[in-house]
Amino acid sequence: MASHLRQWLDTDFPSQESLENLRFYKYAAVDKSYITKYILRHYWNWAIELFPLWIAPNLITLIGLFFMIFNVGLVCVYAPDLLGTDAPSWIYLSFAVGLWLYSTFDNVDGKQARRTGTSSPLGELFDHGCDALNTTYIAVLQITALGLGHSTLTVVLFITTMVGFYLSTAEEYYTGVLYLGVVNGPTEGILLTCMAFLWTWLHGVSSWHVALDTVPSLAWVAKVLPSGTTGAQFFVWGTFVFFVLTHCTVVFHSMYVACRKKGLNVGEAASHSVLPMAVFASAQYYWSMSSYSIIMTGGHFLLFALANGTLFGLMASSIILAHLTRSPFPNLLPLVAPVVVMAILVNAPAMLGVQLISRRFELVILWTEWAAYMAIYGVWVVLVIDGFCSYLGIRCLVIGRINKPSSPGQQDARINAEEQGVSSPATLDSSQYHTF
Repeated sequence: MASHLRQWLDTDFPSQESLENLRFYKYAAVDKSYITKYILRHYWNWAIELFPLWIAPNLITLIGLFFMIFNVGLVCVYAPDLLGTDAPSWIYLSFAVGLWLYSTFDNVDGKQARRTGTSSPLGELFDHGCDALNTTYIAVLQITALGLGHSTLTVVLFITTMVGFYLSTAEEYYTGVLYLGVVNGPTEGILLTCMAFLWTWLHGVSSWHVALDTVPSLAWVAKVLPSGTTGAQFFVWGTFVFFVLTHCTVVFHSMYVACRKKGLNVGEAASHSVLPMAVFASAQYYWSMSSYSIIMTGGHFLLFALANGTLFGLMASSIILAHLTRSPFPNLLPLVAPVVVMAILVNAPAMLGVQLISRRFELVILWTEWAAYMAIYGVWVVLVIDGFCSYLGIRCLVIGRINKPSSPGQQDARINAEEQGVSSPATLDSSQYHTF
């Protein structure tokens, strides 16, 4: 990780060569959801009319993310144990409203870009970066609303949500297309989660821990499930099974076909893209679930999730940056190395018979990692946004252009844009980019 930071600070990052590739940018997405097509699309077309033309699309995206940050703050205050049993019921209504508003803002930002003629590659990167961070925030709210506390189900749901988003991002890198299936996270997943939050608001966290075979109206479901399965268990394991059987198979097949079509070595591509996430997910599991760690036994999973969620935001954003600039897939293994080291250290008593790290020092490291990830990601964001804005002659959170001479690459981009029927490289269509 330190080498990455030195690279960003000691060199021209992003490089001029990579920024020149923005002139080839063209957004492509497929959304097969019937709910999107027949219901939500009309809702979003209505909602966009509520936004004034002077508000920048990226600002809409950022405001939407603040709704989720606010609700994570509520978890920190009222339910840091992630059980939520003692939390006021209104926070779950806030979860539902916040997630719905985030989804709405996330879907109308692209429409606002088209209304104002300000679509740009930066819009896709900014949107995707917020979505990457929101992956952790949604998982934290789900864990709290289901009352999972510090359990195995908590880790399974957290990692499943993270891996799902990562694979979609890697798929888009290789295929060049954001694919959302008939049933997908950004649509049906958010609707289901909102309904779960509303259920908790109305019936309480304890309702998720009632065995389904004791509920007469759910007897038909209980027959195919292990005896004593609760609603919370059904939600988490149902999400996991759906992820494995539908999302993973589609993503891996798409990536395989794309690699073969481009003449790429499939094994090498997998080692660059899939391996880092597999290592990251495994390290998180073995670190958090270790009986020698304070993560679960000391009740510190919320801090663990926020720290690793910030690191994940950097990983996912690095991939989308590489996609937009047509750069090689980023080397993510150095980024996940600290998590791997911690997983080894906390499990040393079981593997080596010796304790290498105290529980108090582990907590210090956890806080230090979160602060470091926040600082590093912050530096990365500032450098990338500044590079994009300078090259494209745009501003990030304000509608307006920077009056400066165009570079040869920008002139080529403008010619390419005009050939596509738009007025400038900043108007290349990035609308409707709404990954979960």
